[in-house]
Amino acid sequence: MYAVIETGGRQYRVEPGQVIVVEKLPGEPGEELAFDRLLMVVGDEGDPQVGTPYLGGAKAYGTILAQERGKKIIVFKYKPKSNYRRHQGHRQWLTRVRIERIELA
Repeated sequence: MYAVIETGGRQYRVEPGQVIVVEKLPGEPGEELAFDRLLMVVGDEGDPQVGTPYLGGAKAYGTILAQERGKKIIVFKYKPKSNYRRHQGHRQWLTRVRIERIELA
């Protein structure tokens, strides 16, 4: 069984036991999260259920493993012949989540 969930403006294909890294979500490590924006669920028999746009009553549950920072990216602005240079780094906050189960209504 797997599902397609939406969180942080992105879509993820998840199945029980899988670990995903998503945009920062509120909560501490060890807490349980419920993802209620399920776009599609495919059961063990292979029959898909597709939402319009979301499936009502279906949820995916996960446990927060860590709140961490992503890889550093460099933002560099440059304009030729005018001595304009700006250098800045950025590290995005991320949440590591293990999907525990997927439930249908």
